[in-house]
Amino acid sequence: MNEDSIVRVRFAPSPTGYLHLGGLRTALFNYLYARSKRGKFVLRIEDTDRSRLVKGALANLLEIFAWLGIDFDEGPHIGGDFAPYVQSERLDIYRKYADELIMQGNAYRCFCAKERLDEVREGQIAGGKPPMYDRLCRDIPAEESRSRAENEKFVVRLKMPLEGEIKFKDGVRGYISFDAGGIDDQVLLKSDGYPTYHLANVVDDHLMKISDVIRGEEWVPSTPKHIHLYRCLRWEPPRFHHLPLLLNPDRSKLSKRQGDAGVEDYRAKGFLPEALINYSALLGWHPSDDREFFSREDLIREFSLERVTKAGAVFDVDKLTWLNRRHLNAMSDVDFLVRAKDNIPASMDFSSDAGKRALKSIREGLERFSDIPEKMKPFTWNWEGEIPADVRERLDSETAQEVYRVILERRNEIEKWDTDAFKGLMKAAGKAAGVKGKDLWMAVRAATTGSLQGPELTLMADYWGKERFFGHIAKAVEFDER
Repeated sequence: MNEDSIVRVRFAPSPTGYLHLGGLRTALFNYLYARSKRGKFVLRIEDTDRSRLVKGALANLLEIFAWLGIDFDEGPHIGGDFAPYVQSERLDIYRKYADELIMQGNAYRCFCAKERLDEVREGQIAGGKPPMYDRLCRDIPAEESRSRAENEKFVVRLKMPLEGEIKFKDGVRGYISFDAGGIDDQVLLKSDGYPTYHLANVVDDHLMKISDVIRGEEWVPSTPKHIHLYRCLRWEPPRFHHLPLLLNPDRSKLSKRQGDAGVEDYRAKGFLPEALINYSALLGWHPSDDREFFSREDLIREFSLERVTKAGAVFDVDKLTWLNRRHLNAMSDVDFLVRAKDNIPASMDFSSDAGKRALKSIREGLERFSDIPEKMKPFTWNWEGEIPADVRERLDSETAQEVYRVILERRNEIEKWDTDAFKGLMKAAGKAAGVKGKDLWMAVRAATTGSLQGPELTLMADYWGKERFFGHIAKAVEFDER
């Protein structure tokens, strides 16, 4: 691939239900590379494994990418010069090239039944040999093969070299060499007429003029098969860049089976798309300095494949949470309030000016938007449910009850309720009850929030309004009379 060619990269997921964090990282690196090089970013759907399809998966995928703010230049949802972008709609194309490979002698029909293949595999494993096809059908004469194909089921296999080496340059790992004789004759076309990944991705990458293939390192062992396939078809291969694995903290491969590994999981937990993008970029790539906080625009300016690392990258939820907090704090007040509303239960109304001030009061200690309901509980507390023992003790105290009685006595003296009125009331109540400092404020907090900790009481009283505030205090007096 010419170094000066137009950059065209692709993200080619299978529609299997959710976007894995590894898939996000792969898509992101492709996206950042394309944007940094003013190239094209293509979405292609690899749905040839019909057993794994999940209904609605493509729509879900597009929705999650829209939420992340990752856009495509071509794809099944927007079209493009190389449509269709769904592999199940390109079957005639794959059959054409499979037939061409057979005609050239670079591929062959294999008529072996599954039972025979299983038996061969089991025998090889029992003998301590690597399992691979024994090439029984490799040398069937062409005429016999054509004749049998009319009545028997078959797959098409790639005819790999029996000796020599296949060498290629990886943009992350440098030159990699494989012994050709140890590589299996890979199935290219299945008996149902659908291609395997190996044939479909090589054909599509060539026809869609993909310049760079950026994918996970688990595809490194498959690359020599792809290189050989490019040679058989007399096509120039793209540049290959294999990204390091994503790992759990115990260094095992990040997997859905071992916890939350889907982007949807983290969205549901209230993480910001900006934080997921920022953190995912740092999983296997390092900037030119020691910065860790990046906007999308920063990443596009900074990103380069030369700074992708070989070592596996550990996914650390604590680090993601730290970055999420950084992005929350970097938001404008307007943006914060607009986006916070999506995480507020219908029972909580913070649309008033006082409500907006209340929301902003919890922002500094907020880690995720999904924490808002818990953080806002003091604002919406009522006297239903269990009251903690330390709060009950405070409510029962003679000091607190005297404060409550004094506050209620002054209820009708207040005409306009605002923060100044509340502060004045507290000062007067403390003086009349002979209480000040912690004993005064804790007594009122216990009566109005059901807790001894929380946001500033002045902001909370402003949000409640006069009637609700005095209603809480009246309940506190009733609590003493039970």
